[in-house]
Amino acid sequence: MRITDTSDLWWKTAVVYCLDVQTFMDWDDDGMGDFTGLAQRMDYLHDLGITCLWLMPFYPTGDRDDGYDITDFFGVDPRLGTHGDLVEVIRTANDRGIRVIADLVVNHTSIQHPWFRSARRSKDAPFHDFYVWRSDEPPDTSDQVVFPDAENSIWEFNEPTGEWYLHHFYKEQPDLDVTNPKVRDEVAKVMGFWLQMGLSGFRMDAVPFFLDTVGGDQKDFPDPHEFMRALRAFLGRRVHGGVILGEVNLPHAQQAVFFGGPEGDELTMQFDFLAMQALYLSMARADAGPLAKALLDRPEVSPDNQWATFVRNHDELTLDKLSDEERAEVFAAFGPDPSMQVYGRGLRRRLPPMLDGDPRRLRMVYSLLFSLPGTPVLFYGEEIGMGENPELEGRMAVRTPMQWTDGPNGGFSQAPPRKLRRPLTTGGYGPEFVNVADQRRDPESLLSFMKLLIRRYRECPELGWGGFEVLDQPHASVLAHLCRWEDGAMVAVHNLGPEPQTVPLTLEGCDSSHRLEDLLQERSTPLDEKGRAELALEGYGYRWLRVVAEGSRRLL
Repeated sequence: MRITDTSDLWWKTAVVYCLDVQTFMDWDDDGMGDFTGLAQRMDYLHDLGITCLWLMPFYPTGDRDDGYDITDFFGVDPRLGTHGDLVEVIRTANDRGIRVIADLVVNHTSIQHPWFRSARRSKDAPFHDFYVWRSDEPPDTSDQVVFPDAENSIWEFNEPTGEWYLHHFYKEQPDLDVTNPKVRDEVAKVMGFWLQMGLSGFRMDAVPFFLDTVGGDQKDFPDPHEFMRALRAFLGRRVHGGVILGEVNLPHAQQAVFFGGPEGDELTMQFDFLAMQALYLSMARADAGPLAKALLDRPEVSPDNQWATFVRNHDELTLDKLSDEERAEVFAAFGPDPSMQVYGRGLRRRLPPMLDGDPRRLRMVYSLLFSLPGTPVLFYGEEIGMGENPELEGRMAVRTPMQWTDGPNGGFSQAPPRKLRRPLTTGGYGPEFVNVADQRRDPESLLSFMKLLIRRYRECPELGWGGFEVLDQPHASVLAHLCRWEDGAMVAVHNLGPEPQTVPLTLEGCDSSHRLEDLLQERSTPLDEKGRAELALEGYGYRWLRVVAEGSRRLL
């Protein structure tokens, strides 16, 4: 590998860390996290080893959807700081080798956005055609709403114009009309503005909805994906190595379209929602089969694209691509109480409580995450094993303040608890039991283990660049896979079940001149003349093994 071959595709081997500024660190003690607090914690993120920071929306907001209902695409929520404070965050991150991306939420605006406030007054208003309208009463669309607990239609009546406007999300989030060239120009301006401020790209929200042309004027906009290709090209002109990480929760074949097909000229990266959902099904069954199938079913993508892998994100843990029976299995295993479920399609829990706090299972899952082919994405607090607050509504249960110490408010803020943006997690996962300060001093902590995984992942370019294959072995509970790139190869073996297993493996092209060096502990396993070895795994055990030939100069 030559650095010059890969440096502009930094995201292929990045470690992405998602956080919400408002719940990460409050530096002025008003109860709301802020950019100054984030800047003060940049050394922590650097020490963790992350290389890309994803900021959830920090724009002025109507506060209907936790920041995803934006009132000014070019602004900064004054409760979080100023543009200058954001620039300082980007500078301190870049100085430590961390790139910064931010949520790009352009499918809709807030109902309070000046565009919509103008648009709803009159059919002749300047911004009326920025949104999607219909004059005839809409049919029943209750099966199309994103939030079925709050909405029963994707159309809302607007009395001043006598029309209905489109909103796939809350009615306070009217959809923009992407078929309007003026809207497309504004989207490019928004991207250009924040790139000029120092961002390295975006996580694009709700991409299929954004490119949906329902209700719009399609005659001059026959191919929505042409616009996505134009945005990718625009990004490339403005920022070398810029990235668009897209939220596309669709079957793999449809996701391939959003990559841009063989050319790979649309979204740079996409989250692999199907592998994530299959992972939970595999854990519920102690059967690696569903996960292996999901990974093997991934469509081949261009070298200019990448899959993003994750265990948890900021939304509900969606299980919508599982069958009803499969979803019921996962609910029974990890969220049997209906209060733990949301929208009938997902869970509003973090991983440690779902696994009953079992450190073996928790470490196995994160070992598996970092060993899968693709770019791993972490949600803040995962690295210390934070839990959720079930008393909070819906998805807010997993968006509690970061737990820094065992002191008041978990070290997040010195404001009175009643002024906090959101209550902290309580009980066995509260800050008195789970916090950064304690775990930084403990070499056996989850935080220390996550740092090790991140270091090893960064030392294994095969995981971000290489081909992937599942290795034959007889145990249903075990996933053994090989990632190979150029002259490097590594094997990862994970036991999703509680029973110990001895795993026989045969590595094609290897013989007794090769050996397997364990990357997570000091252990070496020889191969015989046919490239065979047996690996001992404890219940929920895991091994990372580099294939080493005589005279190899690979880092062990």
